[in-house]
Amino acid sequence: MPEVERKPKITASRKLLLKSLMLAKAKECWEQENEEREAEKSRYLAERIPTLQTRGLSLSALQDLCRELHAKVEVVDEERYDIEAMSGMEGRKKMFDAAKSPTSQ
Repeated sequence: MPEVERKPKITASRKLLLKSLMLAKAKECWEQENEEREAEKSRYLAERIPTLQTRGLSLSALQDLCRELHAKVEVVDEERYDIEAMSGMEGRKKMFDAAKSPTSQ
């Protein structure tokens, strides 16, 4: 029996065109998601972080404000470090050992 040469259902050029259109649409959606994410981030930060009022403050008041902000940054850095340390393998092992030991009760 002679083999009948099958014709592809879609041509290579049409396939390439569809592929490029799909990539263009995906890129458009991705860029839109990034814009929405940035807008949400800005909105969240505007809600959570009050604007810093430094106008009309004396030198000593500015220094006190800097000390206060520095102390807050230190606390956040310590918390972040603790979280990072506990999320690693060593942290899991320490938490497991602490939960297992009778001194933790």
